[in-house]
Amino acid sequence: MNLSTKPQHAREAAAEPVIEVQHLWKKYRRPHIKITSLKEAFVAFIRGQTGYTEFWALEDVSFAVQPGEAVGVVGPNGSGKSTLFAVIARVLRPTRGTVSVRGKVCPLLELGTGFHPELSGRDNVYLNASLLGLSHEETRQRYRDIVAFAELEDVMEAPVKTYSTGMLVRLGFSVAVHMDPEVLLIDEVLSVGDEHFQHKSFDRLKQFKDEGKTVFVVSHDLFAVRQLCERCLWVQHGKLLMDGPAVEVIKAYREAVAQQDQAVEG
Repeated sequence: MNLSTKPQHAREAAAEPVIEVQHLWKKYRRPHIKITSLKEAFVAFIRGQTGYTEFWALEDVSFAVQPGEAVGVVGPNGSGKSTLFAVIARVLRPTRGTVSVRGKVCPLLELGTGFHPELSGRDNVYLNASLLGLSHEETRQRYRDIVAFAELEDVMEAPVKTYSTGMLVRLGFSVAVHMDPEVLLIDEVLSVGDEHFQHKSFDRLKQFKDEGKTVFVVSHDLFAVRQLCERCLWVQHGKLLMDGPAVEVIKAYREAVAQQDQAVEG
C-alpha cells in the first residue's frame, strides 16, 4: 500500500531547500562472522569464512526540507533512520543518489562526544566548539551564554570526569545550540537533563525554528517529535513510506505498530 502524501511545501513556491535528498541509496556489507584480531582473520581465510552479505539500509529515498521547517523522522529500529541522519550529516557517503545541505550545519549526536574527561568544563567547551567549527575568539564571545544555558557556572573549572551524565549532556547540548547554524540535526537527544532542562531545551529549539532556521529530528520519542515538528517522515525497511503533517504520519505509524503487535500476539 502506498502511504505517501504530497507535503504542503511541495505545493508552495518556497525558497531553495536547505536539505535536498534525491534517489538516495545506501548499501552496507555484513560479514558472515565477527573478526576481532589478525589471528581470527587468518583462520577465517583458511576456512573460507571471509564472505559477507550485502543489504540496502536506504532505498530510493527522496525529499526536500525548506528553511524554517522542523521535520521529524520516525520508524522502528533498523529502519534506516540513523543511516539517513549520518548521510545528511556528511558522516557517511551515499552509495547512489545525491544529498545537498546548504548553510552551516550542526549535528547533535551522542552529546558530550569529543569531551576529554581529564580537562575542565571550560577547556572542553573550547575543545568541543572548535570541533564544531568555531574559532577561539567566537567561543570566547559565547562562553558565558553557553555556561549560563547549561546552568553549570559553579563546576566549569572541575574536570568533566566528575560530572554526572545529566551535567555532561546539558553542557554538550548548550555548546551545540550556541553554534548558530542554519541547520540543526538531532539524533535521539531530545530528552536531555532533568524535566526543567528539557523544557528549556524545547523552548530553545522552538526559538531556533522561529528564527527561520531548520530543525531535522530523528527520534523514537513520538511525543517530542509531535511537539516540535509540523512535518514528519516515516522510514521503514529503508524506504520512505509517508511524508506529511506530523500528526497524520505519527497516527498512521502508531496504527501500523499496533496492528503488527496484534498479529504477533494472535
